[in-house]
Amino acid sequence: MNIVAVLVLAAGTYAFRVAGPLLRDRFEVPDRIRRLLSTAAVVLLFALIATAALMDGQRFAGFALPAGVLAGGVLAWRRAPFIVVVLVAAGVTAGLRLLGVP
Repeated sequence: MNIVAVLVLAAGTYAFRVAGPLLRDRFEVPDRIRRLLSTAAVVLLFALIATAALMDGQRFAGFALPAGVLAGGVLAWRRAPFIVVVLVAAGVTAGLRLLGVP
């Protein structure tokens, strides 16, 4: 049963990926819709980051994790190398937890 579900999902994913280039010239998307979709993608990404940074399962993650995400976000915004962003974010979170900040 599981292999059938995996194969169906794989076929659906492949169909969606192939449909983009094949149908690109057949549909004209208005500029307003393009802008709206671009904004929606940013909002969805922000919501995902906020949920991952603030929640640990069904409860609040504490203040150390959001502080680490914020530190990493600032460094990413300032175009620091990826490894630096990850290490500083993890270091800030671990350091705050070591100091007793939940």
